[in-house]
Formats: sequence, C-alpha cells, structure tokens
Amino acid sequence: MTDSQLSRKNDHPDAGLRGAHMPRTLTQVINEANEAVIRGDLSNYIPVPTGLDPLDAAIGGGLQRGELVLLGGAQGIGKTITAMQIARNIAKSSNMYAFYLSYEHTEAHLMNRLLCLESVNPPEMITAQGLRMKDLQDIIVSKHARNYLSKDRGGTGSLRGILRENSRTSPALARLSEYADRLILLKASTAVTTLSAIRDMTARLVKATKGNVVVFVDYLQKVAIHPEKATDENDKVTIIVEGLKDIAMSLDVPVFAIVASDRTGLQAKRLHLFHLRGSSALDYECDIAMIMNNKYKILSKDHIAFNPYQARQYREWVVFTIEKNRAGRAMIDVEFHLHAPFFCFDPQGQMVQQQLIDDKIIEA
Repeated sequence: MTDSQLSRKNDHPDAGLRGAHMPRTLTQVINEANEAVIRGDLSNYIPVPTGLDPLDAAIGGGLQRGELVLLGGAQGIGKTITAMQIARNIAKSSNMYAFYLSYEHTEAHLMNRLLCLESVNPPEMITAQGLRMKDLQDIIVSKHARNYLSKDRGGTGSLRGILRENSRTSPALARLSEYADRLILLKASTAVTTLSAIRDMTARLVKATKGNVVVFVDYLQKVAIHPEKATDENDKVTIIVEGLKDIAMSLDVPVFAIVASDRTGLQAKRLHLFHLRGSSALDYECDIAMIMNNKYKILSKDHIAFNPYQARQYREWVVFTIEKNRAGRAMIDVEFHLHAPFFCFDPQGQMVQQQLIDDKIIEA
C-alpha cells in the first residue's frame, strides 16, 4: 500500500485525534511533523512551564504534551494549592488554557483561594498585604451589610464592586482578571463526571483552544468510571489511571492528577510513590510522579541537633521528590516555602541542600 493510499484512509472523522489514526508509515509521521514545524507549530518540542522554576528544571522545562503527571502527598500538605498555582501560572501565559476539575471544592471556593493568592502576587510574595480567607470574607460580608442598611443596591453592592472598591482586594481582582478567561473550573461529581465525560470535555477544549490546554484532576481516586465496574479499589484506580493516560496521549495534552495516600502512607515517616492509594498501575502509567513531604519531618536529625531553631523554620517548607521521571533524572528533591494562609508557594524554591532521611524528627 502506498503512502497516498494510507493517507486517504486517514481521512476518517476521528483521524484528527492523536491515537485515533489509522496505521501510518514512518514517512507519513515525519511529513506531518515537518509540516507542523513549517507552520510554526513547535508545541511538541516546547514544554509548558509550571511556573515553579526549580521544579521545571528538574522535569525538563515543564509539562509535556501527551504525558500524565501524578502529584501525591499526605492530607493537608498542599496538593491542591500546588495544582491550582500551576494552573494559574499556565493560564497567565498568553496562549495557554488550564482546565481544572475539582471533586473536592466548588468553583466559588477556588476563586476565593485565587484571590488570596493574588493578594501576595507570586513571585513578589508581598505577604504584608496578603488576604487570608477570613479577611476576604469579612470584607465582602461587612461591605454588603453596610450597603444593605444604606439601601445602596447598585454599584459597589455587587461582588465586583466590593472587590474593586477595597484597596486590599482591588489589586488581587485586577491580577485575577488578567487570566480569568483562560482558567476553566468545574466542580466535578463522583456521580456524573466520568472518564468519558472528562474525555469529551477535554476534546472540545482541545478543539476550541487549538490544543493549548492542560488538564488538572483533583483528585484521581474520585473520578467516576461507570458504566464500567471495578472489582475493588485497585481495579478502579487502574481503570482511572489508564483512562487519564489515554486522554493525555490521544488528545495530545498534559494531564496533571492529584493522588491520595493510602493508610500506610499516612502513618509512614516519609511518603513515597508506593504509598499512593491504588494499584501499581499508578507507577506504570505515569510519566512523572512527584511526592510531597513536610521538610521538618524528613530532615536528618544531625541538622536538628546542630541548629534546632533554624530547623523549626522548615515546618513551613515542603519537599517535592521527583520519584519517577520517564524522560530524565529521578529521585531529585526540590523545596518550596508554603504560605498556607494565602494558598500559595513561593515559586522561588531551590534544590534541597540538607540530608533527608525517613526517620521522624524528635525535638530535644
């Protein structure tokens, strides 16, 4: 069969989706790649930066199209903060979109988190001007109450009006508005947001954005799989992780998924990839796996004995260990300062310099 005959077969309606092509010769693959470069489409050669510089350096510049990235960690370590901040950083890029599916939080709650984040304006990290969630709520509620009592129903009585009028919230709203059209949020449901639904929504976004979208799933174990049926949780996780990897490959987009820890992991001195809840398919299917641990808990006791006061500062630092990296080095430790009240990390992190062990620190 000639290349022209194969080309006609590739006119199938689904041929525009990666992985849905009919078989092609290597010559056809080279020709397609050549035409893309001629058009100026270098998307398969340029990673999407996360905006967390040391992390990007560790994984080859950022997120790659067609790859599945997993982020694991104990409850409360900052997994959603990490994913939302990366989604925000991507949406701030002039030509990129971020699609964030949350099974844990409403769209309004995520918006409020972003307002708190923007109040400190990473990477400037102006924490003295930062808004905590309680601050934001108090500003909105108190101003709305004053407007109600004064019978002012228009203008500053709206949420936008309240945020624009207040000197603390106005800059945050302005920064958020710069990328609000490129960050798509969805309160996912364990009843209806299935793998098939995620694929369909992503396919539509790929078409609308010309492929310039990154998908975030928060979190993997809550994705619905019906009408498929799983025999147990391991089987369910296998179906989900294989499905997310297929979405990444067939639609040629990066997929970034949060993964919960199992009971053993929650009790471990240091969390690892094998502690993530589900089957070994998590390890097999992902291209990159990052595990988050509180630095203070995994710091060598030698550092504690030498300088216990400095060591206590590490309670607010989180170590990201690249435990799997299909295209580069693994077992790299990078660290970032967590500013939990403002739902963000200082993106100016660094490689971990101290020795890390699995033993839990015991204060003298």
